[in-house]
Amino acid sequence: MSWFDFDWVDAFSDRAFGGNGCAVVFDGADLPEDVCTAYVRETSLAECTFTGPSDVADIRVRYYLASREIPFAGHPTIATVAAMRSRGMVEGDTLTLETGAGIVSIRLNGDDIEMTQVAPQFGNLVPAGLVAASVSLPEDAIISQPQFVSTGLPFCITILRDHKALRAAKLNLEMLRKVAAEAGFSGTDMAEPFLVTLQGATAVGDTFSRLLMAPPSLPEDPFTGSATGAMAAYLWKNGMMPKDSFIAEQGHDMGRPGQAVVTRVGPSDAMTGIKVAGRGHVLMRGQVDLPETTQ
Repeated sequence: MSWFDFDWVDAFSDRAFGGNGCAVVFDGADLPEDVCTAYVRETSLAECTFTGPSDVADIRVRYYLASREIPFAGHPTIATVAAMRSRGMVEGDTLTLETGAGIVSIRLNGDDIEMTQVAPQFGNLVPAGLVAASVSLPEDAIISQPQFVSTGLPFCITILRDHKALRAAKLNLEMLRKVAAEAGFSGTDMAEPFLVTLQGATAVGDTFSRLLMAPPSLPEDPFTGSATGAMAAYLWKNGMMPKDSFIAEQGHDMGRPGQAVVTRVGPSDAMTGIKVAGRGHVLMRGQVDLPETTQ
């Protein structure tokens, strides 16, 4: 057993209990996967990060769900940098993170933390009827062809007609497995549609989104930074977002309002990256005693 420092951060929010929470475990990057996933389950958070030294960047960051490691995640990136800054670990206004999806560049602008996600990759198209069934909606609730898009982590981007449809969505796990099969995934792995409306939750927002999640994760993610980048890439590629930079909102109906500024890097037909910026509030900090294995 060894003691590790950790910070619990609410990301994509500048206040306590907003946005999406993430625990950042310092110097825990070499812990085994079963311990890291058990820790995520213990916190009841969607994701946690574990940091360590890097030979190619300023710091190495590993990302874990309750069930497995993933290469990258947005709100945990904001949380990790906010935690590092609060501990005086950031010099200057730029730094780089080594992640499973590659090197992620960070720029600090006052209280804002801006990450540049990797160039979008556009994957499989998925029948609208199948995606609609996976979230218990009629097919005509979807106004554009769903598609898997990744800026570090793949999501099935699904544009809905209005807030009423967004709020009515409920996961159907049997149909979700069929969406996963369309993308070549197993079970429900990474198949949950990222549901998007082209109207903000507030007057300043341009989009309002939800991510419903399959067990053992939480039922819904308050704010999903990686999916926000993928969503933005989809909107620009399909001519559905006239602005070069816009405000994405998520989590308001959960009582955890989150907001990000999303900016395109490069032209809409040849994007080289997606910038997603938000704030982080360090809610608590302490130490955790973690074993070398859960066995």
